[in-house]
Amino acid sequence: MQDMLADRLPAGNDYNQMRAFIAVAEYLSFSRAAEVLGVSPSALSQMIRSFEKRVGMRLLHRTTRNVSLTEVGENLFRRVRPAAFELGDALAQTRIAGERPAGTVRVHAFRSAAQKHIQPILKSFAERYPDIVLDITIDDETVDIVAGGYDVAVRIGEVIERDMVAVRLGPELRQLAVATPDYFSQHGRPEHPRDLVHHRCVRWRWPGHQAPYAWEFFENDAWFSVAVNGPLILSDKETALNAALQGVGIGFAVEDTVADYIGQGRLVSCLEAWSAPFPGWFVCYPQQRQMAPALRAFIDAVRSGPDAGLSREAKVVV
Repeated sequence: MQDMLADRLPAGNDYNQMRAFIAVAEYLSFSRAAEVLGVSPSALSQMIRSFEKRVGMRLLHRTTRNVSLTEVGENLFRRVRPAAFELGDALAQTRIAGERPAGTVRVHAFRSAAQKHIQPILKSFAERYPDIVLDITIDDETVDIVAGGYDVAVRIGEVIERDMVAVRLGPELRQLAVATPDYFSQHGRPEHPRDLVHHRCVRWRWPGHQAPYAWEFFENDAWFSVAVNGPLILSDKETALNAALQGVGIGFAVEDTVADYIGQGRLVSCLEAWSAPFPGWFVCYPQQRQMAPALRAFIDAVRSGPDAGLSREAKVVV
């Protein structure tokens, strides 16, 4: 197979010489062809002689006044001219694609990540890259990026698959236990995370999991989990937060999503001494030798979005 391929592909200076031959055959003028190609007539003449020597046949009749094709030259010209033009068009299209990214980028994003890092850039991205289609799936399921057919994902650092390139989008995050002032006045405040088992908690379940998420805390340089109880189990974090705001029970949410409510006095946090930061949002994608321009455009746009300037260093998560 390799020998057959090598035999069929032009070798050495064939491309340049063939290009010179096509130009002369097209214009039937060495001076005009030399002008178009940007070479001297003598250099062009030498290229044609070398090309005829390589193919072993005379391709052109030359006199001091006229240039014409031999029968062999005419046959060769008819065959190589369309192929050469097609090759030129293909290369031009490739250059255009590099200058103006196009195509579809399949994205998977956690809901909170989409709200923070993707939604704010959608309008400007669509205006800047009209030939790119973003196919975005938004949910909290931890999918296999490659098996799912995705090009890129935006998720927290704790659940990034092995061997992915991961680029940090912002600072670390932390989760807080929060409830309304009325809830705490009626039920008291937990003094330690393990006291939560005696409280009414609004629970959340990862998509695809049977058991609700066990709330995670940090103590003595180690993480530990508490399987809380409560009257409500939800698969949507926004609904869970709304339930906590209604006084259903204690909720557990990323600090950014509850900071305004705490500032307004609608929610009160507790157990902050055990609420340690963890890796925040990352844009991650499979390692690849050459990235498609459309994918690069999306990644750059997400990194340049709100709060994305904290760190621009990529790392491989292993």
